[in-house]
Amino acid sequence: MHGTGRLTDARSVFEGRNHVVAETDIILEGRNITKMYGGVHALRDVTFRLPRNEVVALLGDNGAGKSTLVKILSGAISPTEGQILVEGRQVELASTRHAKELGIETVYQDLALVDCLSIEKNIYLGKEIVKRYLGLEVLQNRAMKKGALKFLSDVGITIVDPDRTVEKLSGGQRHAVAISKGAFWTEKILILDEPTAALGVKETGRILNMILELKKKGLSIIFITHNMEHAFLVADRFFVLRVGEKVGERRKEETNHEEIVKMITGAIFMENTRA
Repeated sequence: MHGTGRLTDARSVFEGRNHVVAETDIILEGRNITKMYGGVHALRDVTFRLPRNEVVALLGDNGAGKSTLVKILSGAISPTEGQILVEGRQVELASTRHAKELGIETVYQDLALVDCLSIEKNIYLGKEIVKRYLGLEVLQNRAMKKGALKFLSDVGITIVDPDRTVEKLSGGQRHAVAISKGAFWTEKILILDEPTAALGVKETGRILNMILELKKKGLSIIFITHNMEHAFLVADRFFVLRVGEKVGERRKEETNHEEIVKMITGAIFMENTRA
């Protein structure tokens, strides 16, 4: 897993109010990203940086541009203008598969699970463990189950009956499996799109704990959410979009709920205009 690097060059940094991060510590960057649909700007000159081994909460109201930015960073769509850099190297993300090859895994709200398959078969889907016997490929279900359940256990999730198909799991368990499916195959970057949406309090707590455990394992995580409480529980940094533009970025220790809400709603802009 990648750890946090050293601050090696004071000239190559970006800053919060009182915190400096070296360019060498940025694992994923969308630089000066603009996305247009016809004459409409979905994003306008947005620069987003994900430091190594941090959880960055991507915040904004509906229509702020969060989904567009995530789709660009995950290779689902291309920007009209701007650059994508992975570990400091400029890349042209041709597809989500290409992004996965570079270590960028994304878990969308629809979870993309196959309901009729078991937990381990979902986690290993498309990357199954097989052995050849007499020229035939035979699935190694026992090895896949062991690997999947160990990973779930490592991030704090216990599945009582691992042989159940995914359709029989609770909402929180389904989210845990989907997140595990993404995290299992990367040591770098995990993008989570509203992972706590529509979950109860207990199941939400498990998912938030899981995010913290994944950070401990060395992952750098983008956490898209509408829930401010959830963001403050797990995020190191907040990045706020409003109507397609970046309106602010803060580390958790630099800010509070009120300031972030004002950024999301545009209240800070109004205050500055009046001033």
